[in-house]
Amino acid sequence: MSDFQKELKSWIILIIVAFLISFVLRAYVIQPFRVQMTSMVATLEPNDLVLVEKITYRFSKPHRGDVVVFIPPNNPKDKYIKRVIGLPGETIYIKNDTVYIDGKPLKEPYLNSPMADMEPVKVPDGSVFVMGDNRSVSLDSRVFGPIKISSIIGRAILIYWPINHFQFLLAYSGENP
Repeated sequence: MSDFQKELKSWIILIIVAFLISFVLRAYVIQPFRVQMTSMVATLEPNDLVLVEKITYRFSKPHRGDVVVFIPPNNPKDKYIKRVIGLPGETIYIKNDTVYIDGKPLKEPYLNSPMADMEPVKVPDGSVFVMGDNRSVSLDSRVFGPIKISSIIGRAILIYWPINHFQFLLAYSGENP
């Protein structure tokens, strides 16, 4: 085998290994997600690119304030991005533009729009209640109900594009009720 053939073979192997590593990382560890709609404005803008990590919820449960990507029950071919508001066993209702969890108000400084009142909803075990930050236009658990934790693809951790939106997405839990 000539030096050229050896070099070519090593490059082919390197490319195949890189492809396999990339595939495994994207399938099981981290993947990009493009924000499509305005339901998370001002936290996320349409066309923002975020990194979604897929490992955390294999070992722990979602926390209030986590921004998650999930498959919605009303449209199983799509992916939505929303904020976790209610946890299993909690009762959520909305009165006068305030979310109440088990009767206690939730502080949400990230909100930028009013929201309609909502009758109490108890979050079942194995589910969470999700809402967009731009409540006046968000299609969320107020419409399709709590989502199964198993439908969550992962937790959004970083806005990486456009570069002027670059920031880490930290969960804001408000005053934990």
